[in-house]
Amino acid sequence: MTGCSARTDIFQHRLMEEPPPASATRRTRERYDQLVREAKTLCASCPLFTDCLFSAVAEHDVSGFVAGTTAAQRRSMRNLLNVEVQTDDFDQLAGARGTRRPVSHEEVLRLRTQYPNDSLESLAMRLGCSLSTVKRHLRRARRGQSPASKAPRRRPEVSAVLDAFDAVVDQPCRAPRPGTTRVA
Repeated sequence: MTGCSARTDIFQHRLMEEPPPASATRRTRERYDQLVREAKTLCASCPLFTDCLFSAVAEHDVSGFVAGTTAAQRRSMRNLLNVEVQTDDFDQLAGARGTRRPVSHEEVLRLRTQYPNDSLESLAMRLGCSLSTVKRHLRRARRGQSPASKAPRRRPEVSAVLDAFDAVVDQPCRAPRPGTTRVA
């Protein structure tokens, strides 16, 4: 059993979702620091650490404390690696659509092909969008104006993610500037 599943009292603690602001009480900041130390210890000894870190940095934009990192640290690592990860849309994964959700061009065309005898209103209901959205996508398809898709960014190597982790999380203390005194 991994540390995060065995110690949900640490990893699912409300403070672990986002570091407390500077205006938080001293007690709250100390509790957060304690939770982070315990979580880092558990992550460091986990046999799935590398896979978990790679997934959290290069594949899924998750919140909270994951693989020994905060969400801000993972964003810094993605910036170093030039990686862009979309936040997982759990509603879409579950097959639910709310109002005002963008509908992909490909999905409209796929459903039109799958249900050629359905009315455009029926397609709009299936997609959970307006009739005008369906018409707009079908007009674009007739004109050959498929929305331009972004070229996918390259996926980083595991070693690059580990190097970014070292650079962001395990930063060595900077040497003091000449003329300054370091307080321990």
